[in-house]
Amino acid sequence: MSRLIIFSAPSGAGKSTIINYLLTQHLGLEFSISATSRPPRGNEKDGVAYYFLSPDEFRAKIANDEFLEYEEVYKDRYYGTLKSEVERIAQKGSVAIADLDVVGGVNVKQQFGENALSIFIQPPSVDALRERLEIRQTDTAEVIEERVAKAAWEMSFAPKFDAIIVNDDLEKAQAQTLQVIKAYLKL
Repeated sequence: MSRLIIFSAPSGAGKSTIINYLLTQHLGLEFSISATSRPPRGNEKDGVAYYFLSPDEFRAKIANDEFLEYEEVYKDRYYGTLKSEVERIAQKGSVAIADLDVVGGVNVKQQFGENALSIFIQPPSVDALRERLEIRQTDTAEVIEERVAKAAWEMSFAPKFDAIIVNDDLEKAQAQTLQVIKAYLKL
């Protein structure tokens, strides 16, 4: 069975920054590209940002049991992790890193058992998270409040993960995450 490193976190916790750091550390890790039924935005390219599928194509893959996990976020707006993507990475001798929502992360960890390491990146507090989202200036005040409310719920899943990294200092969080992964990979 393929091995997998699962990352979950509330929006704004620093998960993407930590994942991007890890991908530069020559650990044999490769990012697992998710599939979505939403149209590409800006300069997004198929097979780079996401695998872009029509809603019908996505549903056909669901029916064929081609996903490790998936979610219909809005009507006909799906996101998911293709089994073939994790297998493609494993065939290269690499370990896949998957960025999953908390429910998907818990479910995929249950499927993979010891063949997966699940890591939860946690902000130091909900207030710190709100501040980070405000500094980003990419969301309206209403969207920020929705994300903060969702974050409190997401943080309740943290104990279900193999490791919890509190990102109150980015360099420290990166170093801690690196150590957890090296221990898991026996490097």
